[in-house]
This record gives sequence, structure tokens and C-alpha cells, in this order.
Amino acid sequence: MAAPTTTAAAHHYHFEVQMTCGGCSGAVNRVLAKMEGIQKYEADHNTKMVDVYADEGVAYEAVLEKIKKTGKAVTKGVKDGVDAAV
Repeated sequence: MAAPTTTAAAHHYHFEVQMTCGGCSGAVNRVLAKMEGIQKYEADHNTKMVDVYADEGVAYEAVLEKIKKTGKAVTKGVKDGVDAAV
């Protein structure tokens, strides 16, 4: 998980992702670690949940596409507390 910064995150994105093992969550964590503007993130294969806290300039759609590029299916997305398209 990325180290938290002292600035409050502007966005909280939540995803339900089909992950079956530590390798799956590791792949998601790796792509999120490379994104600019991500303050904190966590992918957990046990709960199949991914939470991302991001700066103002990081779009929900950009995070969604990065997760999808791992080959994992995203079954649900929430953008700042509101259901969003996946």
C-alpha cells in the first residue's frame, strides 16, 4: 500500500474486482503504484475490494482503466460515494 500523504484526498474511488489470489491483488497494487496523484490505495483479494484515495486531478475513469488493464474484471465502481459505470 502506498504511504499516506499529509494532504487530504480529493477523491475516494471504490471498486469490486474479481481477484482470486495474492498475485491478482499484487497486479492491481502495482499499476496503482505507478499512477501520479494517488495518495493511498489498497487491493484485497480476500474481500475483492480496491479502495483508492486520489488528488483532484485523478479521474475515476483513469483509475478504472488502469485496473482493467491488469485483466481483472471490475464488477462495481463507486465514485466519491455514488455508483459509477464500470
